[in-house]
Amino acid sequence: MKISIITATYNSGATISSCMASVLQQTYPNIEYVIIDGQSKDNTLEVVQALKTKHPQANIVVQSEADKGIYDALNKGVALASGDVIGFVHSDDVLATTNTIKNIVAGLSYPNVSGVYGDLQYVTKEDTDKVVRHWQSQDFKPSFLKKGWMPAHPTLYLKREVYAKHGGFNLDYKIAADYDFILRVFKDKNYTFKYLPEVIMKMRTGGASNRSLKNIIIKSKEDYKAVTSNNVGGLWSIFYKNVSKVNQFFKS
Repeated sequence: MKISIITATYNSGATISSCMASVLQQTYPNIEYVIIDGQSKDNTLEVVQALKTKHPQANIVVQSEADKGIYDALNKGVALASGDVIGFVHSDDVLATTNTIKNIVAGLSYPNVSGVYGDLQYVTKEDTDKVVRHWQSQDFKPSFLKKGWMPAHPTLYLKREVYAKHGGFNLDYKIAADYDFILRVFKDKNYTFKYLPEVIMKMRTGGASNRSLKNIIIKSKEDYKAVTSNNVGGLWSIFYKNVSKVNQFFKS
């Protein structure tokens, strides 16, 4: 089973080395690593090229061109990917362990499983071992969608036929395109998803959705648009979605 991992970069020189290292150190051998750069102005591409040269055995595909933002870059990555399974490691993030992809493949090997997801830890920018928030997921039930439930998108690995059927990220969304995509996919009764009770990803704090009050307001509006346009809920869904995050700050 070939796994395509996509990383979108733009002026990511400060973190791309640790991000790439977490992928290149995986024990699972059949990985295609697709890096989509938005014409970075810093040393991102130099770091990427240096690591590509250092790991000649790795299957690393690099594309750098102007884009319309991160979701456009991720869509380009999906279009370029050739793996049986597609997942993302954002440039600020790192895979939790060297066996993470191997465990994901094991989960995808169960009969009729179209995707797997797990837990996510928010960590400080300076120390990826310092956890500030723990997103523990659970086995999926369709009724969860009305309560604003979603798996942590960076932990979600889907077979490519899911993208072939449902397409990529809707660029009408600036912050919540991942939530809209997840609702489209998870409400599809033809799919079965498996929860892996382990930390899949470590995400550095400071993402776009919670970077400012303005972004929080935009995200809330987009979340509401996502649940209503996908016919899975309304205002109460967004309320539950936000309230459910509170206990993540008290888990370790």
